[in-house]
Amino acid sequence: MKALIVRGGWDGHRPVESTELFVPFLRGNGYEVRIEESPAVYADAAVMADTDLIVQCVTMSEITAEQVAGLRDAVAAGTGLTGWHGGIADSYRASSDYLHLVGGQFVTHPAKAAELRAGGEEDNYLDYLISMTDLGRAHPVTAGLADFTLTTEQYWVLTDDLCDVLATTTHPAEDWQPWHRPVTSPAVWTRQWGLGRIVVTTPGHSIDVLEDPSVRTIIERGMLWSSRTPAEK
Repeated sequence: MKALIVRGGWDGHRPVESTELFVPFLRGNGYEVRIEESPAVYADAAVMADTDLIVQCVTMSEITAEQVAGLRDAVAAGTGLTGWHGGIADSYRASSDYLHLVGGQFVTHPAKAAELRAGGEEDNYLDYLISMTDLGRAHPVTAGLADFTLTTEQYWVLTDDLCDVLATTTHPAEDWQPWHRPVTSPAVWTRQWGLGRIVVTTPGHSIDVLEDPSVRTIIERGMLWSSRTPAEK
């Protein structure tokens, strides 16, 4: 089996260090791993046809129409696609075709109250709960995992009904925020696109979050579940 890691974009999400964390897992499960530093490879039809799994870690950045078309075509033909946090849920903001493919877009991570902010990225670190849905309790990616808490960025994402939501998180309506009731947002979802499977995991801002046992289990299971298997070729 062949896995393609595509990484880059905003350095704050440590695309090199975070993806290197999972390379031993992929190789240990029999994948030949190729690493690319831009989405240009998506436009190479021969490479994409030979790829069973794409692990993308590219926050923001840009993608051409040819590249996103190659990515969409590959997933529709059976290539799996997965990623975490901004590397998949905040990629290529200007490409509606990419957003349509992955089914969700990061819009914010609410911050602490103003009097608790010190001016660093920790201002956006909140204690929050990841809650499994009924589907998530039975799905291979999340089965057997209990609800768990994190202290990190809590992603608020816009999604659509084609997403199968495995876990959610709820943003409280705090006094200093402009919304007036709690808002539940998908935290982990899958998506069928043609013959391909997609898994999006929104936690993963930093290495310590990726090393959380529940987060890492979801990401690693998501790689295996979304991947095209030899029997499907």
